[in-house]
Amino acid sequence: MRILLVGEYSRLHNSLKEGLVSLQHEVSIVGDGDGFKNYNVDYSIEAKWSKKLILNILRQLIYKISGYDFAKLERGIRFYFLLPKFKGFDVVQLINETPIKTNPALELYLLKKLAQLNSKLFLLSSGVDYLNVSFWMKKKSQKSVLTPFFENETLKPKFEYIFNYLSETHRKNHDFVYQNCNGIIATDFDYVIPLKGNPKFLGLIPNPVNIKNLSCDKLTAGDKIVIFLGINRGNYNQKGICYFEDALETIKEKYPEKVEIITAENIPYDDYINLYNKSHILLDQVYALDQGYNALEAMAKGKVVFTGAGKDFTEYYQLNEKAVINAEPDVAYLVKELSYLIENPDEISAISKRARIFIEKEHDYIRIAEKYIAVWQNN
Repeated sequence: MRILLVGEYSRLHNSLKEGLVSLQHEVSIVGDGDGFKNYNVDYSIEAKWSKKLILNILRQLIYKISGYDFAKLERGIRFYFLLPKFKGFDVVQLINETPIKTNPALELYLLKKLAQLNSKLFLLSSGVDYLNVSFWMKKKSQKSVLTPFFENETLKPKFEYIFNYLSETHRKNHDFVYQNCNGIIATDFDYVIPLKGNPKFLGLIPNPVNIKNLSCDKLTAGDKIVIFLGINRGNYNQKGICYFEDALETIKEKYPEKVEIITAENIPYDDYINLYNKSHILLDQVYALDQGYNALEAMAKGKVVFTGAGKDFTEYYQLNEKAVINAEPDVAYLVKELSYLIENPDEISAISKRARIFIEKEHDYIRIAEKYIAVWQNN
């Protein structure tokens, strides 16, 4: 099969591509690298002109005055000129409803062209989109990325990009993709719940993880327990990073001789990985019900990860022992869980082993690629 994967935010599509290529399929990724993360793509729509010195000064000035970033327009223009290369694919899969990240009207035009040029169109539910935000706004989910806003509405400016998915202009994009896609695939439980009962929902396919690229060395405590916290200011509130920061302040005071804390902020993906390699514990997010991509890759490396691992997750995978620590927006709870691990380093080793086994069993990139092929072929 010839497969085009549109958009990349977490390395999901790169890992899926690696699995599909192993199965002898022809796969291309188009995207902008997602800013500072700099993910690999085959066709780049990165807004390079807008980053050049003189144009960037003008760009920043226009953004300050009007709130408009003309890098969006550049991404759309670059995608438009690549359209002749995006013809005749057996499957086109969108990372979300607006994977090109250009002006709404141009996004809709380009997505219509893409659908016309190809056989099948599938949509991933792997983050913020119209259906998920609409569901979360009803406060029916135990917790979501909107929970901090519900608890403190003064944070609204930090959530405007999420509320934009409910706007009339975005709704037009949603309506087109929804009506013209062959189906929607959820990548974890945070997105399964909003889609239950939807006629377009094709089920859950867990995130693929290329375990061949992620070695898992034996995790031993040594002189100090190393705790890693990666910070992306763009989703700082949505991930509840403040709870981790407060918990770490207490841990530093409580165990000054037993812990080393590493923090990293807004750095490229490869640098991020290198920094957390020496850690025992990785702090990911508190408002999730399941693991995101950073958490899964860290688990594959045998790290003890604090992230989403709620009841739905443990029941679905029939886990009787912890392979991951369920994180909650509660500083005292986080301090308690961290303290237990620091005082019981053998538990770190045990969870590390179970984490790797879990990823090998449930997230192997080749087996996940096979699941995608089956869904694409049957719909």
